[in-house]
Amino acid sequence: MVAKPVPITKEGLLKIQQELDRLTSIERPQVARLIQEARELAGAQNTSEYEDAKNEQARVEGRILELQALLQNAVIIEESRDSQRVSLGATVSITNENGQEAKFTIVGSAEVDPKNGRISNESPMGKALLDKLVGDEVQVSAPAGIIRWTINRIS
Repeated sequence: MVAKPVPITKEGLLKIQQELDRLTSIERPQVARLIQEARELAGAQNTSEYEDAKNEQARVEGRILELQALLQNAVIIEESRDSQRVSLGATVSITNENGQEAKFTIVGSAEVDPKNGRISNESPMGKALLDKLVGDEVQVSAPAGIIRWTINRIS
C-alpha cells in the first residue's frame, strides 16, 4: 500500500521531530523504568502499576510509530509567494455576509490547530478556499446552513 503524502510546513516538521526525539530519548526510557520497578515491587506482572506502565508504553510506542510515518511521508509546503491565490501555507483573511472576520492558515492535516487558526486543506473551509483569489466569494456548508465568505487578503 502506498502511503499518502503528508503536506507539512518546515515549522510543523520541526515540531514533529522534536516530539519524536522527546518520546524516544525521555519518555520511552521512563516507561521502561516504570515497568521494571513495578515488576520488582510486586514480583508478579498482574499489579495495577504494571498494567498502567504497560498501557503507557503502548501509548508512547504507538505515537512514535505515528510520528515516524508522518516524517517518512512528509512533503514540505513551500512558502507561497503568490499573495493573490490561496495555497497550502497561505494565511487568508476573510469576511462573511454578516461582517464577521476570520483569519486562517491553510496547513496539512498533521498540523491542524483550529484554536490558533490553522485549518486543514482537507476541511470544508480549507477546500473552499484553496486556489481562490482575493475578492472571490466562497460558500461553506455549516450546521447552520451555507455561509458565504469573501477573501480580503492572502499572505
